[in-house]
Amino acid sequence: MAEAGETAESLAERIGVDPKTAARWVSPGRVPHPRHRAAVSRALGREVGELWPDVVRRREPAWFRPWAEVEREATSLRSFEPSVLPGLLQTEAYADAVLSSGPLADDEVEGYVAARLARQAAVFDRPRPPMTVFVIDEAALRRGEPELMHPQLDHLIVMAQRPRVLLHVLPLRAGFHPGQAGAFVIASFDDHDDVGYLDDQAAGRLTNSVAPLWGVWDTLRSVALPRDQSIQLLKAREWLR
Repeated sequence: MAEAGETAESLAERIGVDPKTAARWVSPGRVPHPRHRAAVSRALGREVGELWPDVVRRREPAWFRPWAEVEREATSLRSFEPSVLPGLLQTEAYADAVLSSGPLADDEVEGYVAARLARQAAVFDRPRPPMTVFVIDEAALRRGEPELMHPQLDHLIVMAQRPRVLLHVLPLRAGFHPGQAGAFVIASFDDHDDVGYLDDQAAGRLTNSVAPLWGVWDTLRSVALPRDQSIQLLKAREWLR
């Protein structure tokens, strides 16, 4: 706070909380609500993991941590999701709904949501963010109640207009496609080979065999809508009316 020129009072005003609440955040063991953590990290120009490392470290599944490190170092990320929106693009409410639908206990869900928001900050809020390209099946946009999805789609539009973020919707009219086998991400680097990430019902896994993923990616990208048409589809959202 001192380095950013903030006091408890000024930070509280920016975040929208009582100054006493902001003052308590500097005490050991006092951790803000996930949405406040993200806001504070932006206000102070620090990653959530820097400010509250125990929260992120404690809540990320052990099998996911290697990929979280890959995300933070990648110069570009290419992500495909067939059924839910990518974790890097989820709002807090959407992440909570997705994680609550699984086997996690209520207290675990909050921590996992916090870790997901911290991942987003680590990728998008660093000095030079990676080039991120997302292809999302239209089916994922249609899953969720309107009160949940309207703010989420608004968030996608905002993210899609960032200079280093490209978002493409794969329309239902494209029919069957090779991406139906499951979600994946390809991470690229300046100084070493690409790394892939695959998700399944049990856990995610990293792979250095990315040639097959590139083949699927090229097909998906070729049948997905261009960036401007994808944004227009998100704005129209006729299926939510």
